[in-house]
Amino acid sequence: MANTDALKQQGARAFTPTLKSHLAYTLLSGLVIMLMLSLVRLALLIYNSDMIGDTPYSTVAEGFLNGLRFDLRVVVYLSIPLLLAILSPWAMAQRGLFRFWLTITSSVVMFLGLMEMDFYREFHQRLNGLVFQYIKEDPKTVMSMLWYGFPVVRYLLAWLFGTWLLSLLFKGIDRLTRGNGLQRVAPWYNRLAVFMVILLVAVVAARGTLRQGPPMRWGDAFTTDSNFVNQLGLNGTLTLIDAAKSRFGEDRANIWKPVLEQNLATQTVREQLLTPHDTLVDADEAAIRRDFVPPAERTLPIKNVVVILMESFAGHSVGALGSPNNITPYFDKLAKEGLLFDRFFSNGTHTHQGMFATMACFPNLPGFEYLMQTPEGGHKLSGLPALLSARDYDDVYVYNGDFAWDNQSGFFGNQGMTTFIGRNDFVNPVFSDPTWGVSDQDMFDRGNEELAKHDGKKPIYALLQTLSNHTPYALPKDLPVEKVTGQGRLDEHLTAMRYSDWALGQFFEKARKEPYFKDTLFVIVGDHGFGNHQQVTELDLGRFNVPLLLIAPGIQEKFGAVNHTVGTQVDIVPTIMGRLGGQARHQCWGRDLLNLPECDQGVGMIKPSGSEQIVGLVQGDRILIESKDMTPRMYRYQLGSEFKAELIESPDQPQMLKQLEAYIQTATKSLLDNTAGVVHGTPK
Repeated sequence: MANTDALKQQGARAFTPTLKSHLAYTLLSGLVIMLMLSLVRLALLIYNSDMIGDTPYSTVAEGFLNGLRFDLRVVVYLSIPLLLAILSPWAMAQRGLFRFWLTITSSVVMFLGLMEMDFYREFHQRLNGLVFQYIKEDPKTVMSMLWYGFPVVRYLLAWLFGTWLLSLLFKGIDRLTRGNGLQRVAPWYNRLAVFMVILLVAVVAARGTLRQGPPMRWGDAFTTDSNFVNQLGLNGTLTLIDAAKSRFGEDRANIWKPVLEQNLATQTVREQLLTPHDTLVDADEAAIRRDFVPPAERTLPIKNVVVILMESFAGHSVGALGSPNNITPYFDKLAKEGLLFDRFFSNGTHTHQGMFATMACFPNLPGFEYLMQTPEGGHKLSGLPALLSARDYDDVYVYNGDFAWDNQSGFFGNQGMTTFIGRNDFVNPVFSDPTWGVSDQDMFDRGNEELAKHDGKKPIYALLQTLSNHTPYALPKDLPVEKVTGQGRLDEHLTAMRYSDWALGQFFEKARKEPYFKDTLFVIVGDHGFGNHQQVTELDLGRFNVPLLLIAPGIQEKFGAVNHTVGTQVDIVPTIMGRLGGQARHQCWGRDLLNLPECDQGVGMIKPSGSEQIVGLVQGDRILIESKDMTPRMYRYQLGSEFKAELIESPDQPQMLKQLEAYIQTATKSLLDNTAGVVHGTPK
């Protein structure tokens, strides 16, 4: 037996692959990786099959064909060591190293594909900069969220099994392509010639296109009318690599470079944002700093302001906005006594973007999606903390969770807020989960207590932020509401939303009994939406459309019950200041939605989370979408129960494109120049 083993080892040492056998080994290994990537894409399709809707099979097939082009790029990258080995007989013989390399790298790619199953379900995006953002956050909270919110064990077992299977396949290909080892190795000039041909083919495959200019980009997958199918054609490994380049690049590549002459851009933004009630000040230094004096007849008899930021409060599931599923009965009831904006959008698709857009009145810009954690987030902005602290208001920020998450206490403390009540400040809560913190009913109860304590003293502005409607959902064991059924994978999410709605209703029942209620403007808004079974446009409007509801004494008598003006979260602060009355100097990147000219349908800029370089300008019932990797497109959209969008052409598209680019360019310059606040500089 020992002699036999020795002969086997001697044969293994003597193995010298021919050029033909090495090329066969490389080709078959690449085919295995392609098959694995196609199976992962098929799994993504099946796991999110409810998003297919009535999309024809031919369209789905087109998405798969697009995906093959992107997958081929990954195969080329993973095959680089094997391709370079063509130049050396010794290198071609290192099959053990190649098997190790192919198994490990393919396993990593497969792991990323498994991650995408629920990542896509949650965000309707392929892997992007959000991955790095979560890694950067508190590891304990992130790990808890993943463990309790997703089937981690199932994915790990699938990954381990897949890795084992890949190792067997690569080992089998090695044996199949070894031959008898007696053939002569091709001379160096033959190998060099073959290498040059292979190199040319590999470069073309890695580029994914024969056109001049940049290689294939994500916009090349957007060839159908189905956003889900278009996303299906992408490759998550490549989108994550692109996100890493943008996020960790020293040149901050995500920041959009100026495309307009700055004076023209500034003037365009001023025409877009300034109203007859605004007087421009510091025009040589600040882009849109102005003195705003609302007409006295458009104010309300209020002194307090309470902003309620509802986690994942998507418009498509709100009854008052057309949903028939009875998810938000308490909000729907409140809508009957307040002013509801039914064409309202979040500026981003992540909570922290909802925070700084709503309270600091600054938009979600390319390159600054995580503004609260960047050095520029320390600049003085023009939000409620700056404007109402100047009027000697008290403040309170009540939140279920930890203020270290997203640097909330750092950002808002720097802007002027002083009182923070988070998860560690609750005594004997009704429910506290191991990931986020206490339940929404605990948060609202404490919020009511804090507001009641201030009655009769100085006026107060408050931010009450919910959290129970976030994976993993912080819900009490004994739910006070009926669980949602019949909505497939959305059942748990919608149950959490129904619970948050119930907690909101309980808060108002208690608040009505307090003296402060009659002097208060309540602003209820979603921080962002969430994806459902429909994906409308490349920006997926379902993740942006949220309700905005204003409740205050006499508001319906003056302004009606429903307003169709388009607005985004940066419009909230000027709208609040318009109801309080008196002169306010600010530099908000939105407008008072209740003091616009009669013919003005409203306008707003939106952008998703992560590193995707795509933005939209919503105006009336149209949205213009621009991306660095795609020709601008315009849609006519419809919200509510008939949620849809159709691609259109419009003669004013160039003008809207100029407005969008001017807005982004000027806001970016103001932030970088530190001139975006009421005055220049950073908060003290």
